[in-house]
Amino acid sequence: MDVKNDPLSALWADFKEIRSGTDYIDSLRGRDMAVYLLGGRVPEPVDHPIIRPSMNAVAETYDLALEDEKTACAKSSIAGRKINRFLHVPESPQDLVMKAEMQRELGRRTGTCFQRCVGMDAVGALHSVTHDIDRECGTGYHARFLSFLKRAQQLNLIIGGAMTDPKGDRSKAPHEQADQDQFLHVARRDDNGVYVTGAKMHQTGCINSHWIIFMPTMRLGEKDRAFATVGAVRADAPGLTYIYGRQSCDTRALDGGPIDAGNARFSGQEAMIIFDEVFVPFEHVFMDGEYEYAASLVERFTAYHRASYVCKTGLGDVLTGAAATAAEYNGVAHVSHIRDKLVEMTHLNETVYAASLASAHQASKLDSGAWLSDMMLANVCKHNVTRFPYEIARLAQDIAGGLMVTMPSEKDLENEETGALVRKFIQGAEGSDPIDRMKILRLIENMTLGRNAVGYLTESLHGAGSPQAQRIQIARLASMDEKKKRAQKLAGIL
Repeated sequence: MDVKNDPLSALWADFKEIRSGTDYIDSLRGRDMAVYLLGGRVPEPVDHPIIRPSMNAVAETYDLALEDEKTACAKSSIAGRKINRFLHVPESPQDLVMKAEMQRELGRRTGTCFQRCVGMDAVGALHSVTHDIDRECGTGYHARFLSFLKRAQQLNLIIGGAMTDPKGDRSKAPHEQADQDQFLHVARRDDNGVYVTGAKMHQTGCINSHWIIFMPTMRLGEKDRAFATVGAVRADAPGLTYIYGRQSCDTRALDGGPIDAGNARFSGQEAMIIFDEVFVPFEHVFMDGEYEYAASLVERFTAYHRASYVCKTGLGDVLTGAAATAAEYNGVAHVSHIRDKLVEMTHLNETVYAASLASAHQASKLDSGAWLSDMMLANVCKHNVTRFPYEIARLAQDIAGGLMVTMPSEKDLENEETGALVRKFIQGAEGSDPIDRMKILRLIENMTLGRNAVGYLTESLHGAGSPQAQRIQIARLASMDEKKKRAQKLAGIL
């Protein structure tokens, strides 16, 4: 990339093009980031046993692109070449279909959150919103955004998305908060750019990203201009502090072993990001006070992102397979009610998948040239996700049995005095391996109660807006008056 005489060259010069998962892991080393976990600063996140599995999950997004270009790559009109689909602006309904296929496959491969969907969906939303602001306000955001995105596509970098603010007193608008930092805002500016202060919560994969795009979290009013800010900062920018979120059973990576972890290789990541006057050059500012466009940005982002919860069907595939395996080890795979529960798990999982694909096929083209998922069907997809994974998880636990949560640890398995006893009494169906039985039960525990239940269950409930947010959008889009007219006409009501 030619960065000669480029005022942003210092921000991009040390990045090298990433091709594989191994390249990606290497790109995260040696960054001077203020990351805190369990009460202490982490000197090198790549080597921390709690953090590393989340990086492994992101690495799979690179390796899938090498193995299956049709699914995980796309031809970009911006970069003029084939790129990773996570950096692609959807240019057709088929792009959105393939996005869903990629997300499901990565869910199957990792059994957890692979952490790139927020950034991908932010890219899609900003493509059209910056275009609209420029057309109506005479700004230059769209060209800035395309320049930024082209660099990221060429280097194959991770863009994380940061939308959710702490919110403080939720009965008050951002400008009414006693503590203005409860919403990210422009604290000051100079001739070169703006300085933003505040925080973003529940930030998926933020420490594993190269760049962070921050956005407003809600519709804003005229007095909220300082909070109507969108921009891109390096994940290792001065002024950023990361406080890693706890997850159930996360310390099994420290004091347990691969069996007890349930899924030792892969996990998700959520952290709090604190912004303390973080500098953003104007070239990386994509909204600066245009509060009227915050609502459309949020709506378009959520249309993409709520359809993105198709990723949970990949996890559902894994959990259904784990439950079926547990049934075999328990010696009950042939029992009719077990088979029926597996059918129900499959039915619920495919219902989520169907809504996401439908939202892709019903996509509409925006003025910028980007295609947007159908808003109604995307919200239906996400609303199903707030419910169905919980029932799938309940059925998986039902089939697995109580041993899933009372089983001795693998250290007891390794102990000279207790190991043989554990093997003897964990034995299931004749011919099955008791250790394999332990492994599959730990995986079910991991996905329904443990570390990766964060990504499969709680994130399904609250990610991309909690359930009521989808119900509000569904009500807005329901065309109830039209439905009433149709019913009244057939009923003969004049």
